Formats: sequence, structure tokens, C-alpha cells
Amino acid sequence: MILNEDYELVRKLARDFSEKVILPKNKIIENETIPREIYDELGKIGFTGVIIPHEYGGAGFDTLSYVIILEELARISPSVSVAMDVQNGLVEYPILTWGSDYLKNKYLPKLARGEWIGGYALTEPQAGSDAANVQLKAEKKGSEYILSGNKFFITNANHANVFIIFARTGQGPKRHEGITAFVVERNYEGFHVGEDYRKLGVRGSSTAELVLDNVHVPEENILGEMGKGFYIAMNTLNMGRIGIGAQALGIAQASLEKSIEYMKQREAFGKKLADFEGLQFQIAEISTDVEAARLLIYDAAMRADKNLPLIKEASMAKYFSSKVAMDASRFAIQVHGGYGFIEDFDVERYYRDAKITEIYEGTTEIQKIVIARELLK
Repeated sequence: MILNEDYELVRKLARDFSEKVILPKNKIIENETIPREIYDELGKIGFTGVIIPHEYGGAGFDTLSYVIILEELARISPSVSVAMDVQNGLVEYPILTWGSDYLKNKYLPKLARGEWIGGYALTEPQAGSDAANVQLKAEKKGSEYILSGNKFFITNANHANVFIIFARTGQGPKRHEGITAFVVERNYEGFHVGEDYRKLGVRGSSTAELVLDNVHVPEENILGEMGKGFYIAMNTLNMGRIGIGAQALGIAQASLEKSIEYMKQREAFGKKLADFEGLQFQIAEISTDVEAARLLIYDAAMRADKNLPLIKEASMAKYFSSKVAMDASRFAIQVHGGYGFIEDFDVERYYRDAKITEIYEGTTEIQKIVIARELLK
């Protein structure tokens, strides 16, 4: 896809940053977690507040620039990419879109500068794909709400200072009614974060359970309207799905590059792997799919910038890109043979990291349901 000079400069900025700042720390990131100094550097360059206006301390970029940045981060570290997807798309975006002036002024500058990290807490033990089944309770007491319950699989959990938490404040004729979004600080009494899960992939990303034991949240920390939290959650996930699509694209691009590099170097039966027609056909198919995924993601991002409907387009971008990431990383392992199965080669990590893109922000199956409903309504 041909982009103008401004977007190519954004790509170069993100690629240079990823290769110079993140790559040398990749073993630390994957074996332990994202170091605080990485967040500090992300804040200095503006990547912790990509789409936030300058008045709140952000970079003031558009959504297309945002997904290009996530793509380039994921090419080196999907863990850092998903952390920034949550920071920007799932925390800052809803505060900017539905937050009061009080919430915007209090939280956006800290988040945009990277002083604070954000988390998004929707998933519960019985509310994963069935997001309308939120059971965490919020009961009004004077000028506060008392939140009690658990949230599972929360990205950035042990790094975050503030969370957007969805809780049930009432019941309505439909299951999704009566859910409200709250901005909740980590240091509120009764708020606990569990130990990080040990995961198959994106191991540098902190993912853990949240336990809210009678947490007192000021009434002014309600995000948007009372009882309209499900609407906020679903619309926010459109941004999240574009971001995860970009993460998957970065993994696919990295897998493609490693495959081409290895095919040009490795010899078998007296000739380079690149000279085998069967492998040529496969690399041609993967390259085409990667470019098609890029077009879907960029189109969804541009629709977001123009405030056009994008439910179907975001789901298509996420669904297809995650599939391409799996296909490209699987091929990368296969073409590397035994070397692809050991940790000394990055391709085994690409394969592990790719899998989660088919699960979070709505599974592949959920994306198909969303796409079909949009087509058939």
C-alpha cells in the first residue's frame, strides 16, 4: 500500500525505535516482563499517547499512524505492542471519547506521557466471549460506588496504575443493560492484583486477575452514562480489534522476513531453499496474504479517522490478520526445520505469540458472528 511521506516517517520512527530500544531488551521482556524503562522510553517518543490530542500531553496522531506504530512494535515485540494497544485503544480512547472533562484532565496527561499505565477490565470467569454476563457488582453508597468481584485475563495488570472496569449497577430487560464503566485507580483500598499468569506467548505482557474487595470508587469516576457501559465496551473493542489486527500483522511480517532470509541462505540437495518451486509458491501466498491483511487494517483505521461505521471492517481486519499471523509463523517454523523449534531462532516465539491474536479482543469465532450479523441485518 502506498502511503504519503508523513506515514512513512511514522513507520521509520517506530521501526528505528523498535530495533534500537526494544530489540536489545527482548530477552528480558520475554523471560521476565516489560521493564519500566521501556515504558519511559515509549512515553518520551509519544507512543503511550499516540491518538491523544496535544492539550492532554499526547502525540496527536491519527488512527492510521497508531496501527502503523503497533505493527512495527509487534514486528520486534508483540508483548510491547499489545501493552500499547491496551494503553491507547482500550484505556485512553474511551476516556477521551466518553469521559467527563474531570476524567480527561485527571487521567489522560499521566497516561499519554507514560507516567501511568492503563488496564481494561471486562472479562470475568463467566463473561469472556459472553461479555453481557458481567457479574462484578457496583452498589451506590452516598457519593461513591462499592465494587466487589473479580476480573480475569487482564492485560497490563501488574504494570497498570488505573483501570477501566465494567460492573453491574442494575438489571434491564436485556442482559447487557445495567452495566456501567468506572475508572478505578490501583491504589484504592481493597483493590488487589494477582500474580502474572504463565502464558504460551506474549510472555512479557503482564496478564493477571483483579480482585475488588469492597473498593470505594467516587461517583465522578463513572465513564459515560450510568448503565451504558456495554455500549462503551463494544465500541471500544472496535479500536482494540484494529490494534490486535496490527499486532498480528507485525508478527506475520516478521515471520515472512525471517522465512525469506533463511530461504536465501539455507541449502538442501545442492541448491538454495529459495530455488524450490514448492516453497516459492508458499512464500508467494503468504506475502499476498500479509499485504491483504495490511489493506484491511489500514482501511479500518482510516474509517475510524473519518468516523465511518467500522464494526464489520474491524472484525474482518482482526479475523483475517490473526489467521495470516498463524499461517506465516507456522510456515516460518516449517521452513527453518529443526532450527525453527528451538529458542535460539525467533520464529518459535512468533508462532507462540501469534496464537493469542486469535483469542483476545474477541475470538475468531466471535469475529465471524459479528461479520455475519452485520452482513445479514
